[in-house]
Amino acid sequence: MTGLWWAIAAVCLGCYALKLSGLAAPRRVLDHPVVSRFAELVPVALLAALIGVQMFTHDGALAFDLARAAGLGAAVVALLLRAPFLVVLAAAAAVTAVARAFLG
Repeated sequence: MTGLWWAIAAVCLGCYALKLSGLAAPRRVLDHPVVSRFAELVPVALLAALIGVQMFTHDGALAFDLARAAGLGAAVVALLLRAPFLVVLAAAAAVTAVARAFLG
């Protein structure tokens, strides 16, 4: 168990160091177009990867869940209608719950 706490502490220190390096970076580096574009696109790519993994895997294997697909569809529709973020989450959760109730 002690090894786990050392690993957690190391990850925490690494995250802090990464955050500190971003704050300490010179302004000319942060204003570079490549860095700006990278900072804009990385969060979108990470979120898309997270959605893909959560949507199409179960216990480490590829799987398709109709209730999750319905919830994702509801979220997409809410986003296309320009709904606020909390409404998007609520719509996705409600549709997923209803689909699970009817599909078992």
